[in-house]
Amino acid sequence: MAKTPWVVAGVGIAALVGFVFLTKPASGSIHPTPRHGITAAKILPDFAIPKNPGAMEAYAAARRAAPTLDGVYCHCDCSKHAGHRSLLTCFESNHGAYCDICMGEAMLASGMAARGQSLMDIRAAIDRQFGT
Repeated sequence: MAKTPWVVAGVGIAALVGFVFLTKPASGSIHPTPRHGITAAKILPDFAIPKNPGAMEAYAAARRAAPTLDGVYCHCDCSKHAGHRSLLTCFESNHGAYCDICMGEAMLASGMAARGQSLMDIRAAIDRQFGT
């Protein structure tokens, strides 16, 4: 019977560790706060988009959902190596045309936004699919 308190304590600690682990955001996925009044005005025009497979579609998706993309972290970590603020920033240069992660996130976010899903749901889906 003397082992019972230790077993209970061990189960409690394991539950706490599991809770912390399961509720922790994906590594590096600190989503930016979307800015008021953001538009697609700075996204590259079609003539300036490199002709890589999927690029035109991804830039079109970014245009359709620019305010949403402004509130999404890009899991290619371009915020660290290129100074990008959000996923939207990837499409304000040719960076998005060369990155499968950027293109995939933009397509997913745009499709979900078009179906009326919330920014929180979009972030969660992107973290699940593209997070590490």
